[in-house]
Amino acid sequence: MSTQPNFVPQFEATKVTTFRDLVVWGRAMDFVETCYKLTDQIPQSEIHGLTGQIRKAAVSIPARIAEGHGRKTAGEYLELLFVANGSLKELETHLMIAGRLHFVKEEDIFYALDDCEEIGQMLTSLIQKLRQKRF
Repeated sequence: MSTQPNFVPQFEATKVTTFRDLVVWGRAMDFVETCYKLTDQIPQSEIHGLTGQIRKAAVSIPARIAEGHGRKTAGEYLELLFVANGSLKELETHLMIAGRLHFVKEEDIFYALDDCEEIGQMLTSLIQKLRQKRF
């Protein structure tokens, strides 16, 4: 259930002045939409269970990226990127559970986990770049 991103990736160096300039933030925002659509397949009885957990973890990823970008120090930014990455891993686990319980179509889980991997790689890259600037 992968959706097309609402942004055009920038392959040349551009200056980041706001969190909205970060490709990883835009990709994570797109993925929130994907997760909300995906959870529509989960039984209504899980609205306060698995559905809520998936949505909360998905929303946390771009929110932590944005919050980190707004912090005063690189250390605080890095810490919130690690939290975003942790939320991503939590989300992957919830998605796998939804798949194991056959709440969501197998192909949708497959595409969602691919999205998780892509976003995780982007987060790792941003973390590495910030670490290099810091030292």
